[in-house]
Amino acid sequence: MIPVSWYLILSAVLFVLGVAGFLIKRNVITVFMSIELMLNAVNLSFVAFGYMLGDYNAHIFVFFVMVVAAAEAAVGLAIIMLMYHNRKSLNVDDIELLKF
Repeated sequence: MIPVSWYLILSAVLFVLGVAGFLIKRNVITVFMSIELMLNAVNLSFVAFGYMLGDYNAHIFVFFVMVVAAAEAAVGLAIIMLMYHNRKSLNVDDIELLKF
């Protein structure tokens, strides 16, 4: 049996990798994937805490987070495709479309 602390450590590592990717990378797709990685890290910690406490209602919260992440992915990819179509670049510094 794997201890719950290992899942929480894995969740923390995934979240830190997502934050690092969000702050360091300049590609919009990579930033978008980093946000999704952070959401999955939070989902893993929800499930680990739910298992540790014996309360499986955390799975319901994970389901809702996954639904919101799917909607965010659909809208986000549509915005990214529109920005690439207009600017011919996926670099965060080159895109000033949403400032005005």
